[in-house]
Amino acid sequence: MLAQQRQAAILDRVRATGGVRVGELATEFGVSDMTIRRDLDLLHERGLLAKVHGGATAAGSTDEPGFQAKSVRQQAEKAAIAARAAQLVRPGAAIALSAGTTTAELARRLVDVPALTVVTNSLPVAEILHGQGRDDQTVVLTGGVRTPSDALVGPLAVGAVRSLHLDLLFLGVHGVTDRAGFTTPNLLEAETNRALVAAADRLVVLADHSKWGTVGISSIAPLADAHVLITDDRLPPEARRLLTDRVGELVVVAGTGDRARR
Repeated sequence: MLAQQRQAAILDRVRATGGVRVGELATEFGVSDMTIRRDLDLLHERGLLAKVHGGATAAGSTDEPGFQAKSVRQQAEKAAIAARAAQLVRPGAAIALSAGTTTAELARRLVDVPALTVVTNSLPVAEILHGQGRDDQTVVLTGGVRTPSDALVGPLAVGAVRSLHLDLLFLGVHGVTDRAGFTTPNLLEAETNRALVAAADRLVVLADHSKWGTVGISSIAPLADAHVLITDDRLPPEARRLLTDRVGELVVVAGTGDRARR
């Protein structure tokens, strides 16, 4: 078993049981205690678990609210972020929208952009775009297992995405932190999102201020992988300073949704 596979299995165990012991993991995987400790050190540094004496426990949130529950949160901020993100889309582009309520807001602002090809693993995004009945717009919906956030994830989704080459990915995330980067509480969704990141020339992350400081159990990408991060003006000053240094471009919009500013 490769180190990455072993670490993913450790995270699965932590998520399922709430905690693990070094000795038990070493026996299960047929490696030394030192190897397991190095795995735990790496996962701890990424903010994915918390090291304790003799093992590790869960760190961050594994709670995954449903799409409807999330859709009523930070509505003005999400609308403003989506409006700014739509300005990055050019006619004829091949883009991807991950699952999420902010990406669904973005989809509503793309219905009039001509000749788009949109790849998505989000059922709400696909429904919004397909409902317009546009002949000049192509919507590609991946297959997969449906999550609480109405994302299609798993091997079918990953396989479909890996064959594609995209201009832009608009990525919605559960959490943003310095150590863990962009995260989600769903391990399969993280894998599908990583495939989307790899398929796109440019990564645009859509994350309102409430995502800052939240850690999902699985990392999607480090902060430095984002070419653009669009957020709102309620983001704390210290977070703005850090993100300005880490991401390619930080765009801060006014949360009222009627104007945007850098």
